[in-house]
Order: sequence, then structure tokens, then C-alpha cells
Amino acid sequence: MSVYKLSSKLEFPPPYLAEPNGLLCIGGDLSTERLLLAYSNGIFPWYSDDEPLLWWSPDPRLVLYPKNIKISRSLNKKIKNHYFKITVDKAFEDVISACSMTRTQNSQETWLVDEMIHAYIKLHKEGFAHSVECWKNDRLAGGLYGISLGGCFFGESMFTYVSDASKIALATLTNHLLNLNFDLIDCQVTTDHLISMGAFEISRKAFLNILEYSLQKPTIAGEWDF
Repeated sequence: MSVYKLSSKLEFPPPYLAEPNGLLCIGGDLSTERLLLAYSNGIFPWYSDDEPLLWWSPDPRLVLYPKNIKISRSLNKKIKNHYFKITVDKAFEDVISACSMTRTQNSQETWLVDEMIHAYIKLHKEGFAHSVECWKNDRLAGGLYGISLGGCFFGESMFTYVSDASKIALATLTNHLLNLNFDLIDCQVTTDHLISMGAFEISRKAFLNILEYSLQKPTIAGEWDF
């Protein structure tokens, strides 16, 4: 199959045309309209400074149903003892910057280049991107961020400065999504960390079917508050 090159027209090729590694197309831009169109079609951007803008739709897809999250006894103890102070949408820019910096500090490649960071901050200001923050002694200890559309939360990245902070952020998020009758969290690509917390792989076709159903629900835009 060929990798498609996007034009200025606001459209994407069908996800099933993606390469075996999930790469679907290149080019386009990171406007709010294009990003929302991409996520609503099971597509997301992922690229580095030395690459063009790349769009992906992997098969299989890693997902987490909020009701299926696995919480260890030690983690549950921390949650019950309020080990961290938890907030939502109170430090989005700090969270996305930390997600980028922690990967760079660990000599890992990051897709959170400046252009991506600015685009997601704009999405946050427009009410579609959200963050969960964990605080310890008034310092940011960990957190996560993602995109919310319909009944689906598209998890983008998480970070931890203090042990278990990102796990507790995820546990808090899943509880909130359960209360809002969300269908799933899109975890995008497989990691041992997320599998240990209950995520599992499904086919791209199955994911797109669930996504189509989820997008029929209204999007809860604006600042969230747990």
C-alpha cells in the first residue's frame, strides 16, 4: 500500500488503507478541525522533529474499558489514604510539557515537539483536551492528558515524578469516565504498563465500530471538574 499525502483539504483516507505498521498518511496541519476529524476517524498524529507530520491508525489497537481497570492493593491503599491531591484541567500546560520533558530526560524519542504541544494546548482551551494532575506537597508529581469526544477518551501521554502518580491519575480518570457513561479509553499503542492496568488489544475494525457508536454521544466540552 502507498502512504497518502494530505492536501489543504480537510479529509483523511480510510484507516484500513494504513501500512502494516499503522502509518496512514503524511502532511496536512495540526489545526483543531483536522485533529478532531482525525480522532473521530481513529487516526492520530505521531512524529519527531526530523520527520514530516505523520498520521497513524494502528492495528491492533490498545484500549481500556473504564470498568475493567486493575488497581493493585498497594495502589488502592494510596488512593484511599489520599496520598496525592488530585485535580483536573488545572495545569494542562504543565502536564503536557512534563510528558515531553520526562521522555527527553530519559533519552527517549518524543513526538511532543513544540508544534504538537501548542496544538494540544489550543484543543484544551477550546474544551476538547483534558488533564489529570497529581500533587504532592504542592508540587506536580504526575499526570496525564488526552482528548475527549463523545463517549471516548483518547489517552495521549502520562508522566510520573513520584511513584504511582500516573497510575492514580489514570484510576481517577477511569472512575470519572464511568460516572459519565464513557465507553472506552483509547490507549493507541501497546505498553506493558497499560496492560498491567487492564488495557488489552482489539482489532482496528473492532475499535472503529466502538468509536462510531461512542461518537453518537454528546461531547462534554469545556473545563472538567471531578
